[in-house]
Amino acid sequence: MSLVRLKIKGISYSQTQNGAYALILNEVEGDRKLPIVIGAFEAQSIAIALEKEIKPPRPLTHDLFKNFSDRFEIVVKQVIIHKLVDGVFYSSIICERDGIEEIIDARTSDAIALALRFNAPIFTYKTILDKAGIFLKFSPKDGDKKDSDDSIMVDEILQEGETISIDSGATDGYTELNIEELEKELAKAVANEDYEKAAKLRDEISKRN
Repeated sequence: MSLVRLKIKGISYSQTQNGAYALILNEVEGDRKLPIVIGAFEAQSIAIALEKEIKPPRPLTHDLFKNFSDRFEIVVKQVIIHKLVDGVFYSSIICERDGIEEIIDARTSDAIALALRFNAPIFTYKTILDKAGIFLKFSPKDGDKKDSDDSIMVDEILQEGETISIDSGATDGYTELNIEELEKELAKAVANEDYEKAAKLRDEISKRN
C-alpha cells in the first residue's frame, strides 16, 4: 500500500461539545483534508509545538517524552496513521536507537504531538485518505480562505455525509486589544499554563505583524 505524506493545517474547536477539538491534516501533494477528533490536552500540546514562541514553564507530557528520548538517544523517525475502524484512527510511531528500528502503537493525537517535537514526517495510507479524506467547501461570505480553513467546527465534521462549511470563528475580544496588551495577556496565559488562550493570543499577534 502506498503512503501519503500529511502536514498539519490547523486545529479547530467545538462550540457545543466541551473538550472536543479537530486536528486538520492536509495531504502534501493534494487538496484533501483528514479531520481527526482529539481531546483538549492533546490539542493544547499540539498547538504549543506548532507555536514555537510559546514556552511552557514546565515540560508537558510530550515534552518530557522528548527529553527522555533525547537522553537515551531514541529518535522518532516517522508516524504512520495505519488504520481506521469505526471512526477511530490508529497510529504507529517508528523509532530508532543504535540502528535498531522499533514500532510502537500510539493514539494518533499523541503520535502527532511527538512527531512535531522530533520534526518527524506524518504519513497515512492512500486507502485511508480515500475513505476519510474530504474536500472543504468555501462560501464567499467566509472571507479569507486560510483563516476560515483554520476554524472548521468539530460539530460539522461529526455530521457524517454532510458538506462541511466554514465558520470564521470567534475572536474572544482580542481584536480590541493593542499589541502591547496582547503581549501582556500572552505572558499571563503562559504563566498560568492556559495554553489554549496563549495559542489564540499568538494567532492574533501574528495577524498584526
